[in-house]
Amino acid sequence: MNEAAKPRRIWLCADDYGISAGVNLGIRDLIERGRLNATSVMMPGPAIGRSEVDALEASRTKSPRCAIGLHVTLSAPFRPLTMHFRPLEGDMFLAFPKLLRAGLLRRLDREIIYAEVKAQLAAFAQAFGRAPDFVDGHQHVQLYPQVRDGFVAAVSEAAPKAWVRQGGRELPLMQRLASPKALVLDVLSAQFRHRARQAGLAFNPGFAGAYDFTRDAADFGKLMGEFIAGLPDGGLVMCHPGFVDDTLRSLDPMTGVREREHAYLASEAFPRLLAASNVTLA
Repeated sequence: MNEAAKPRRIWLCADDYGISAGVNLGIRDLIERGRLNATSVMMPGPAIGRSEVDALEASRTKSPRCAIGLHVTLSAPFRPLTMHFRPLEGDMFLAFPKLLRAGLLRRLDREIIYAEVKAQLAAFAQAFGRAPDFVDGHQHVQLYPQVRDGFVAAVSEAAPKAWVRQGGRELPLMQRLASPKALVLDVLSAQFRHRARQAGLAFNPGFAGAYDFTRDAADFGKLMGEFIAGLPDGGLVMCHPGFVDDTLRSLDPMTGVREREHAYLASEAFPRLLAASNVTLA
């Protein structure tokens, strides 16, 4: 095979393992089908007990290429693992817009963030018996000002061989302006990449997967085609497949969209798209 014909290898990462048993089940199903090659785990989530960890490990034995990472969680409606985390609303983290605003206004404490990320890394290591393969963040918290400082420091100390997720991608200006969410992630990621390089941490060279999750009619197959078009080798697509249950409904507004994502990724249309795009899961 000549160089031009080699397929691009990408990461397809399912976020939020641990948020509910239904989401966990959907993610494990796709791992066993070979339709995912990464998932990130929420250690403060309500569905990450021993049985759910063991089930994920069992699924990975059927798809050994699948990486398991830590999904650092610092936003509501979840609670910190450390006793002295601040700021809080009641006993929960701030909602993510407030956390981002606090970071932009330089009102966060890097050492408090560092301690919480270290605690979540330690909880992952205790549950899985090893450090995570990679580390990312729920609602992209790892990219926020001040949060990224504590995050990078904790990962470089506790899991220096893990790669970290950045949310930027080189796109034409008009295409970037058409997706405000992707543009914000790109801007936030510039400083994150700089800090990761300084700490000697590897990161994904490109990112896709951000879209308006509130659009009930979103055609996820069409979106997936857009996500992987032009994504560099080693790039990452974020996804949120799963099955809806009462726990998920109580914690997250992303419900029906998860089942639509699962249905597409489990379908035969997905491997056809990968083949037509000359893309393979890394």
